[in-house]
Amino acid sequence: MRILAAAAVLTVLGATACSTEAEMRAVDPASGSDSGAAAASSGEAPQPVPDGEVRTSGLVMVIDDGDGPELCLGAVAESYPPQCGGPALADFDWGDVGSEEASGVRWGSYALTGTFDGSTFTVTDAIPAALYDTMAQPEEEPLAAACDDPTTTDTAKATPEDMDATLAAASALPTYASAWLTGNTINVAVTEDAEGAEAELRKTWGGMLCVTTVERTDADLNEVNQELQAALGDQLLTSGSTSPDSLDAQVVFDDGSIQEWADATYGDGLVRISSSLVPVE
Repeated sequence: MRILAAAAVLTVLGATACSTEAEMRAVDPASGSDSGAAAASSGEAPQPVPDGEVRTSGLVMVIDDGDGPELCLGAVAESYPPQCGGPALADFDWGDVGSEEASGVRWGSYALTGTFDGSTFTVTDAIPAALYDTMAQPEEEPLAAACDDPTTTDTAKATPEDMDATLAAASALPTYASAWLTGNTINVAVTEDAEGAEAELRKTWGGMLCVTTVERTDADLNEVNQELQAALGDQLLTSGSTSPDSLDAQVVFDDGSIQEWADATYGDGLVRISSSLVPVE
């Protein structure tokens, strides 16, 4: 059963290990977005490389385990010291604040600006977390309810145990796609017969309930996600579902060509690409 939390954090489906951009397939930086467009037109996933300065889309971890500083754009193991990897950093200065050291490893969180050639990020500016204005970053929007007016039939049948039983019943529906919570409202997505699904769920739940229809099941999204991981390889940092009928995928860098490829391959709106490195405006 897949349950999407109200304050949805990206749910990773499948393996999304720490990215090692040094192992990414080589792309000629001089070719810019043209190489991405060419790959997209051929049906292959493009591998764009920025042709100007970029910045990280927020704070990221920088780590040096003895082989030089690396930029961790993907997953970070919550150990002490942490473990992660990524493209090598050139011209990076730890500064006077923001870093820690333990067991021969140095790390810290920074917002970086620089250039990226596909394997090395050359730093032109580094702001440690202690000096970074996090309020300037947009907050992630909570997952919306499936309907504008959730209904209640029996408030006495809305206990935590009733909720658990209803979520279990939802996952057993033959047309089940997904379920998530918004406050005390249970939201369920099915591929057909929303009225029949609601009638079945009302057997165990009298609280606020929204049932909606979507095109794809949870299994469908998992299949697309596996294909996406195979196609994008080390470019893909995380991928998963934070809405009932789409996938969110974070890549190292996208100039728009990866999104165009995803739309052409899977249909508009099914896969939503975000870029960890964004052009400096």
